[in-house]
Amino acid sequence: MEYFIICFAALLGSGLTLFSGFGLGTILVPVFALFFPIEIAIALTAIVHFLNNLFKLILVGRNADKSIVLRFGIPAVFSALLGAYLLTLLTDLKPLLQYSIGVRQLEIMPIKLVIAILIIAFVLFDYIPRFANLQFDKKYLVLGGVLSGFFGGISGNQGALRSAFLIKANLKKEVFIATGVVIACLIDVFRLTIYSKQIIKLDSNLDYTLLLSATISAFLGAYFGNKLTKKVTFKLIQHITTVMLLTIALLLGVGLI
Repeated sequence: MEYFIICFAALLGSGLTLFSGFGLGTILVPVFALFFPIEIAIALTAIVHFLNNLFKLILVGRNADKSIVLRFGIPAVFSALLGAYLLTLLTDLKPLLQYSIGVRQLEIMPIKLVIAILIIAFVLFDYIPRFANLQFDKKYLVLGGVLSGFFGGISGNQGALRSAFLIKANLKKEVFIATGVVIACLIDVFRLTIYSKQIIKLDSNLDYTLLLSATISAFLGAYFGNKLTKKVTFKLIQHITTVMLLTIALLLGVGLI
């Protein structure tokens, strides 16, 4: 049963996140955590996420805007690491609220609530007439990369803020998707250097058959998602991204992730 649930989540998540630019990790971690200890779930997700991004890079990477990758992606990578480091210093910060759902104990952390509010603010830009047609000039790309990477590093959801910013950068749909994939690959490389020691320690506990199955499922999701890219409009991609952004914001805000 775990094979079916995890592979289906990887297939569906990869297909959807090709459009939105984020979300596979958010979907896979809780699914893996249903069957494995959380540290193993995080390690398995990190590996599938990285390999899937490499596959997507092969599929769509040629359409990436190199100037945006350099001006937005590089600052995002380093500021994400800085944010992740700062997170380790904020581990003693007390939650604003603690509550339980069934046997699960949940906490609303200040930093995650701030991230949720920021994501919602970006989303509202599309529904407030004054901001609906707002585009970010390329001179703000470095600042956007720094902010999205930094807050993403603190919250663990780099992709959400990155997509929220890039969706306003006046990119064609193929360029938006490909640029997000390249930046995600860069971040994954740096993240895996941090996770590598933990993954090596877990080596004997990793289910490599399940890992391979989930990775192949994610590949299939990305492949068919790429096929659909030619048939959808950028407006639909914006709607998909908006729904996923609001979902992430809600889950962050109430302490579920």
